[in-house]
Amino acid sequence: MPARSKGARLWLRRARRDRKTGEAHNAVWIIRDGKHTEGTGCRKDDRTGAERALAEYLNRKHLEKASKGTRDPSQVPIADVLAFYGKGKGISQSRPKETAGRIARLLEFFGDKMLCDVNGDLCRAYVVQRSTDAAARRELEDLRAAINHHRREGLCSQVVAIVLPDERPPRERWLTRREAAALVRAAWRYREVQKGVKTDRRSRRHVAKFILVGLYTGTRSGAICGAALQPTVGRGWIDVDRGVFYRRPAGKRETNKRQPPVPLPGQLLAHLRRWKRRGQRFAVEWNGKSVKAIEKSFAHVVVDAGLGPDVTPHVLRHTAATWMMQSGTNPWEAAGYLGMTVEMLLERYGHHHPDHLSGARKSFSKHREAVAEAVAVKG
Repeated sequence: MPARSKGARLWLRRARRDRKTGEAHNAVWIIRDGKHTEGTGCRKDDRTGAERALAEYLNRKHLEKASKGTRDPSQVPIADVLAFYGKGKGISQSRPKETAGRIARLLEFFGDKMLCDVNGDLCRAYVVQRSTDAAARRELEDLRAAINHHRREGLCSQVVAIVLPDERPPRERWLTRREAAALVRAAWRYREVQKGVKTDRRSRRHVAKFILVGLYTGTRSGAICGAALQPTVGRGWIDVDRGVFYRRPAGKRETNKRQPPVPLPGQLLAHLRRWKRRGQRFAVEWNGKSVKAIEKSFAHVVVDAGLGPDVTPHVLRHTAATWMMQSGTNPWEAAGYLGMTVEMLLERYGHHHPDHLSGARKSFSKHREAVAEAVAVKG
């Protein structure tokens, strides 16, 4: 019985000297896969580079196998499907690193399984071992997209369905104007404490600026934190001269999370112009650099403002949408400003609009008037 292959692995070829030419060769890392060997181009001290070369080799091997393999789900490894998707569609996503992270988590659970193994029980088992249903749902959506992409390319002959956990109901939390003012005030007035003594260091004012931009534009936190105050490659930017926020970086593909350019209200524009005059280069910055994540410092401000843990950065977007509806803004204009569909706006925030179901409400007034008129006639 032939020996079973150990699979692709790294092997250190020791330093040696060619007997014929006398030429010396350094120790290098080699990829061995059964009878096949392949160089990594990495010396002994570059183990990290060798590991990267091995990962690229495995990915290439999976892709070749997926593109030439059988179309029967019982013969298609899910690892091949995810590798095929990651190499093709994954890199074109708006956030490829996050997509790669989700694929890695899927591989931990599904990596040793075949497409024919996918069913409702397996999907529910995946949900159980994840931290939250929301995280599991998002990752299973990626698996569904990978399977569909694989089938559309003609690499699978059958439809394989993914069973998703129920989607959470949309959050209803939004800020009153009093709460919003408390939030800005807590961030702006905060003084850093060192050795139990308050200093003059105002280390949370960048959070106050983030809150203002979020409330006035309803923009998602990632786009706010990434926005520059001048044209910058790979970033959205705010034209303080013309008063326009270009939320989507030039050349970036549009996704379902729409980021249309929007005109800025005068109150916010005045702040932005002042910040830029004072040398600020980004809408939200810390020590001269753009802020990559705001969640932690935002949470501290929420506590200082006396608000609950249900107030997250995304609540600012809910608040902007709610205030627009409460003020009677035309739904088409509000949806365009926020970067969402009119249907979604009306479904989630339409009940805040003063004209919401106004026809039904007025019908009762007409009925009352008709009854009163009939009584008057009889009298």
